[in-house]
Amino acid sequence: MMRSLPALPLVLALAVAAAFSAPAQAASHTKYLIVAENGKQIGEQEVERGDDGLTKVRFIYKDNGRGPELTEQFRMGADGVMTEYTVKGNSTFGAVVDEHFERKDGQALWKSTSEHGATAVTGPAMYLPLNSSFEIASASITALAAAPDHKLALLPSGTLAQRTLDTVDVSANGKTEKVQLLAQTGVGLSPSFYWATTGEHPRMFGLVIPGFASMLEEGWQGVAPLLAEHQKAAESKLLSDDAAQLQHPLTGLTVIRNARVFDSEKATVGALSDVYVLRGRITEVVPAGAPSRGAVNEIDANGRIMLPGLFDMHAHVDRWSDALHVAAGVTSARDMGNDNAQLQMELDETIAGKLLAPQVVPAGFLEGESPFSSNGGFVISTLPQAKNAIDWYAEHGYPQLKIYNSFPKAILKETVAYAHSRGMRVSGHIPAGLRAQQALDAGYDEIQHINQVMLNFVMQPDTDTRTLQRFILPAEKVADLDFNSKPVKAFVAELAKKQISIDSTLATFAFLKQKDGDMNEPFAAIADHMPPDVKRGFSVGTMKIDDDATLKRYEKSYAKMVQFVGIMYRAGVPLVAGTDELAGFTLQAELEMLVKAGLTPSQALQVATRNGARYTRTSNDRGSVSVGKLADLVLVDGDPTKHIGDIRKVAAVITRGYLIYPSEIDVAYGIAPFVSDVPALKALEPVSTNHAGSNDGALSRVSALARKRD
Repeated sequence: MMRSLPALPLVLALAVAAAFSAPAQAASHTKYLIVAENGKQIGEQEVERGDDGLTKVRFIYKDNGRGPELTEQFRMGADGVMTEYTVKGNSTFGAVVDEHFERKDGQALWKSTSEHGATAVTGPAMYLPLNSSFEIASASITALAAAPDHKLALLPSGTLAQRTLDTVDVSANGKTEKVQLLAQTGVGLSPSFYWATTGEHPRMFGLVIPGFASMLEEGWQGVAPLLAEHQKAAESKLLSDDAAQLQHPLTGLTVIRNARVFDSEKATVGALSDVYVLRGRITEVVPAGAPSRGAVNEIDANGRIMLPGLFDMHAHVDRWSDALHVAAGVTSARDMGNDNAQLQMELDETIAGKLLAPQVVPAGFLEGESPFSSNGGFVISTLPQAKNAIDWYAEHGYPQLKIYNSFPKAILKETVAYAHSRGMRVSGHIPAGLRAQQALDAGYDEIQHINQVMLNFVMQPDTDTRTLQRFILPAEKVADLDFNSKPVKAFVAELAKKQISIDSTLATFAFLKQKDGDMNEPFAAIADHMPPDVKRGFSVGTMKIDDDATLKRYEKSYAKMVQFVGIMYRAGVPLVAGTDELAGFTLQAELEMLVKAGLTPSQALQVATRNGARYTRTSNDRGSVSVGKLADLVLVDGDPTKHIGDIRKVAAVITRGYLIYPSEIDVAYGIAPFVSDVPALKALEPVSTNHAGSNDGALSRVSALARKRD
């Protein structure tokens, strides 16, 4: 699905309902341009401020064939309090946006398509709408600058805070401006970063999302690279501090005692074992209680299940959500499309221990030029350009290529063949104008998303799958699809014969049947652990569902998509567990969906461990708890091999030579922890190795193993 502009519909969108000391502004007009990293304009925001306190905003953003269109207005009273706010339009996937807020006589009232509420209010407070333009963030900047301690209460609940991280002088068109980088916290699961003017009454100058896009006042687009560099440095400092606090180095030989190890090859759980770890690798797996020589640290698993590190096979990693992957036991994430420079920076920071993140297996993103293009990776028009991009990816160690919606179908087969010649697997969406069968004929090794599979049977020759039709058509048509028909059975048989892996992302596509106001199924189990604004967002519908008949049809179609994943699995089609949604938590929901499709919990865990390693070509050092492999280990309370929902009870994670407690990450992100009792790291008394018999310990056995491999 690829990355959308952050902050819409919820995370950065703020509506001021706060008293602040700014005087009424003179009438003005400001236009902001939203520009992708590659220089292509993908949206704009126009703001008309009246001297009567009324502000009108038109906001539009389109990337990857989709995006919101909003018309918004709000009125500021003479005392600086927002008295009313209204927004109408459509969200990213076409759902109706219709939200209203008013504050009158000590009462705050709000209503949208998904909720309504009222509360008594006195003093400064800020209403948090479910959809908004960024002009609301501009007003929040002004309000927070004047508020005591730069903090304000939020409505319906919570607190918003703001602090300055950096200041920069920028120049363009003969003008110079001093701008400041602000970090706002209290909304969403990570800080929101804005560039603002300085002075007594600051307002938003723009925002920069390094590696993706910027929104700046018209005429100032040329300063985006400078602001991005300053912002990346400021974010790196914050993230490095977090990593230092939340990653606990394992120095010396460590033994994890009394663990029930999940065998990812057999999909079974063994007897209690002791697992030895040194310098980030597994050095020994022995029956619990076996003699130990030289271990300096001990962790008592106390009978917990030990899993190999999980794989999220469809991530679009970013530095602020990476810790959530690790908290969920995801130690390897396959990135399926990103800004190349930004991803390279993240890889370097992770290796250096400056970023709490999974180990990333990158897939090179390759898109074609069109009005519907996504703007990450390489966007090309010709075969030589495609080959040049593939060469870049191969030289940078990418084991896989991902092809996207607008890729020119005329050069698909030659492009796939060239990627194969460079040793790369090829997967992706199905280029517009083709069916999945034609992608297989061109040499695809994998298909992303269940909708791309189902379109093979329900699309028409004139269907433009670069538009929202790639979501609407499966929701409309799969309900009537006969899985016993000859074309369907033949396609499944070919997938199995060619061992084409399927990255179905079922949990993400639950949005197809979510009614506005109802909790999105994959997040029901975690909603009460989330910050209030995040929980609210789980009930915001994505699709435009006009009536109950449409809802029932979409529900039936989605249920059949889940069923079809089970059919493919039983036919021998390899599955991988990917998400393309909220980091960490969606992978856990994806495993539940696989069980719903008919896999056993153990088989679902096998998909997320053994298959993850197989289809990232990392089986040599990941995917199982085995001597010599990376010590990517996950300790889980309960028994997810029997009750897959227990996969949320991650007590501890070991990866890259660090011990990490998800409960500490949860607290840092404002999440109520899922586990309260964690296995402690205990230092052991040193034992002399200068005596006979010491050479049969864990270290010498690893040395012997290494000699055999040589």
